[in-house]
Amino acid sequence: MRRIVVLLLSCLLLSATVAVSPAVAVGKEERGPGSLRYDVTLTSDATGRSWTGRESAGFTNTTGKPLGEVYLRLWGNAWDGCKQPVKVSNLSGGVAGPLTVNCTVLKVELANVVAVGKHAVISFDLTMTAPERLEQFGRSGAYSFFGNALPVLAVHDVGGWHLEPDVGIGESYYTLAADFAVRLQHPATIQVPATGITSAGTVSIAKQVRDFAFAAGPFRQSTATSPGGVKVRTWSTNTVTAAAVADAQTTGLAAIDEFGRRFGAYPYGEIDLVLNDRWTSFSGMEYPGFVLLIAPGGPVVHELAHQWWYGIIGNNEYADPWLDEAFAVYATDLHDGDPADGCWPGTLTASITNNMGYWKSHGLNWGVYVYTYGACLLHDLDRVLGTEAMATMLRTYAKTHWYGVSTVLDFKSAVQAATTVDLTSFWKAHTIGA
Repeated sequence: MRRIVVLLLSCLLLSATVAVSPAVAVGKEERGPGSLRYDVTLTSDATGRSWTGRESAGFTNTTGKPLGEVYLRLWGNAWDGCKQPVKVSNLSGGVAGPLTVNCTVLKVELANVVAVGKHAVISFDLTMTAPERLEQFGRSGAYSFFGNALPVLAVHDVGGWHLEPDVGIGESYYTLAADFAVRLQHPATIQVPATGITSAGTVSIAKQVRDFAFAAGPFRQSTATSPGGVKVRTWSTNTVTAAAVADAQTTGLAAIDEFGRRFGAYPYGEIDLVLNDRWTSFSGMEYPGFVLLIAPGGPVVHELAHQWWYGIIGNNEYADPWLDEAFAVYATDLHDGDPADGCWPGTLTASITNNMGYWKSHGLNWGVYVYTYGACLLHDLDRVLGTEAMATMLRTYAKTHWYGVSTVLDFKSAVQAATTVDLTSFWKAHTIGA
């Protein structure tokens, strides 16, 4: 949800004929590498800004063919013109090629070809330094933030290796669920909220998550447990008010339980809300079990909805950004009791299913399409199916794709299975092709 402050300010109604491209079906068994496990040990400097150590990425070849190479995504390098705040070196288990795709892709020729169903591990030294910028991977005063910074393996599916760029708006990430064991060794003077459950003050364990994010600095902490048993930890910088902390925590406690009832119980045990009042380019950014929020007034409910929509029920955010953003907006509307009557504008100048490369190159107000009109489609679908049938369909759809990846065709199939009404005209009217 990066840069949502700007994206949702304008909701101009646009009209014209839409050209719709067909979606490509991807079978779950064809995605890989799978059975992912990341083991990481990092040690910080005195401030928590720079971290050095070693990371291992273990994987099974689930791509359906022998695997001679893998690719690391170094997303943290996307915004600095290859200044490389994330550096990988001393690689074992393969040979590293040159950095490509704006220094966000590192090809690794494996030491041995990995047969289908077999396991392999690559390991490397890692250095990460938070850049001086007010972003999810950046620094704000005494506080450092490491969102989309830890290297992860790229995804291979029937479309090949997915090495799409970060286009500078929204998100372009596509990862598979993995297990992380991350040891973050740091001075006692700093606090380190992180994805997963932290024990002994340094080791964070996270099961079946798509990414691992953390922050470091002299945070204040407040902890409460929801009626449903989810621990909500609220971390704040020293200029965030007590009222803003209380509001975020109260909102989070209610939303995490409600979405658990709607879409399936929250599986990670706890959620960290990290509040800062200095961000200017975004109001919130979601990671598994870890959310960055502007304070006061950050979009707590929306970001918690993302724990399900993208976090648990995954999608290729470059190819299908609406499959998580529209669902998070729709979930927020449900939480707020807003039926969004009449919000679908009619015909549009572009399909809401376009990818992030299209939105970047066409200069349209893409957030209105992906966030607003996508959510309007879901509200219209609610009215076609009926509220109870829509709720049942979403729970079933979530369960079917739990820790997996969904596509537009997957969603359409799930919806059609929930009704005897032929939805062909509905999809066409809402810019969703065959």
